[in-house]
Amino acid sequence: MSTEAITKNKSLFTTTSMVLMALFAAITCVLAPFSIPIGPVPISITMLVIFISIYVLGWKRGLATYIVYLLIGMAGLPVFSGWEGGLGKLAGPTGGYLIGFIPMILICGLAIEKGYTMSRGAGIAVSAAGMIVGTAVAYTFGTIWFCFSTGTGVAAALAMCVFPFLIGDAVKIAIAAVAGPVIGTQIRKLEK
Repeated sequence: MSTEAITKNKSLFTTTSMVLMALFAAITCVLAPFSIPIGPVPISITMLVIFISIYVLGWKRGLATYIVYLLIGMAGLPVFSGWEGGLGKLAGPTGGYLIGFIPMILICGLAIEKGYTMSRGAGIAVSAAGMIVGTAVAYTFGTIWFCFSTGTGVAAALAMCVFPFLIGDAVKIAIAAVAGPVIGTQIRKLEK
């Protein structure tokens, strides 16, 4: 392993990055419970917070931050939508969406990091495409789990758990694709 690779691995968890990770875990814990119940799956801004955290932290630290949030919720603190917590929420009908955010972060994060290496317009397009694909993967995990845990058919599950969210999630992706690089660039300057 080269000296540069060792230095890069060590810098993954600098004091500044750990503070930012704790901050984003706290932001997620505070904002995720606020939701609008419209059916079995509520509207929340958790996905937008995750997208912005990826721009600021990168996908590895963003994923670690999200896992900390999940662990806090699994421990029973009411940080999931609707002020709920505990393993029952993960095992319940909407738990697949919470788990589906893990591969979403990987997909979005790789696209966002690739977007940082491109011109602004191309970077936004690549990042947005990654967020769309990642969101589709999260929808897939969540919908499969919802069908399995409730015995609902796929068409009915899509009508309740995916279609009502398409426009709102498209808006979240657009906001993140435009604001994320600006926020991420400004905060990443603090780490230098």
